[in-house]
Amino acid sequence: MWKEENNSLMRQFEFGDFISAFSFMTRVALVAEKMNHHPEWTNVYNRVHIRLSTHDAGNVVTEKDRELARKIDGLLK
Repeated sequence: MWKEENNSLMRQFEFGDFISAFSFMTRVALVAEKMNHHPEWTNVYNRVHIRLSTHDAGNVVTEKDRELARKIDGLLK
């Protein structure tokens, strides 16, 4: 579940292995590039932590972040 904290939407995802995590990141990258809205994220082995905020709006959560979060969730189905 996404949580809003410190002017960001955040969520951690866990996968079975590194390849699955990296594949997920690749799919997210394609969606983010299409939206021209890029996440701040980290990856350690099978975990991906994503943080979303809109930098040009003053580093706060906007509808753009919520839309990207919904699209990211859709990649898991």
